[in-house]
Amino acid sequence: MIDVGVSGAAGRMGRLVADAVHDAADMRLVGLYSPGHAGETVAGVPCSDEPASLATADVVVEVTRPDVVMENLARWRSHGSHVVVGTSGFDDERLARLRRSWGDGPPNCLVVPNFSIGAVLMMRFAAEAARYFEGSEIVEMHHAGKLDKPSGTALATAAGMGGDIPIHSVRLPGLVAHQEVIFGSEGQTLTVRHDTTDRRSFMPGVLAAVRAVGDAAGVTVGLDHVL
Repeated sequence: MIDVGVSGAAGRMGRLVADAVHDAADMRLVGLYSPGHAGETVAGVPCSDEPASLATADVVVEVTRPDVVMENLARWRSHGSHVVVGTSGFDDERLARLRRSWGDGPPNCLVVPNFSIGAVLMMRFAAEAARYFEGSEIVEMHHAGKLDKPSGTALATAAGMGGDIPIHSVRLPGLVAHQEVIFGSEGQTLTVRHDTTDRRSFMPGVLAAVRAVGDAAGVTVGLDHVL
């Protein structure tokens, strides 16, 4: 049985993660951290504004905001908990900072730009196609409330393609999470696109990451390592 805590439990993603963990036969939801929502119940467990509420967790799922994530990760590491990070905003500079501060595991830290298995495959297909086309650009589209741009998925896609790929960001009501990579060579184009229409599609990836993070080594990036 894996004891799991959720940081950012009162947010849209956090609530879904808490419910998924609660329903998983091999996991136990042992704590919810969500400052400003103390006493609010999610998946039958009360939220707390005290970081110590997650001290007994084997794994913490961190789904908060880019401006607080680094401070939170330091806390969970000090507890000796493995961490699965779903918070966006991890560009090369922030990943380098995390690797320096985290060091070697255990505990381990798995940073996941996108928990959707379809999105992971989209990134893999884009990396393969990039070898064969003269140019490419990324268009990522998210809901109006997404705080960071470009998205972590777009940054990870560009890194996997191995070049300085232009990224265009769209933030509009009605969107959830969408990305297309457009490739072009003389006389032809190719578009690889993934659409997320419901955040529940992320939950199988979240649970897979929780199960796998204990076998990772230090800081690892991407769900493809789990798959």
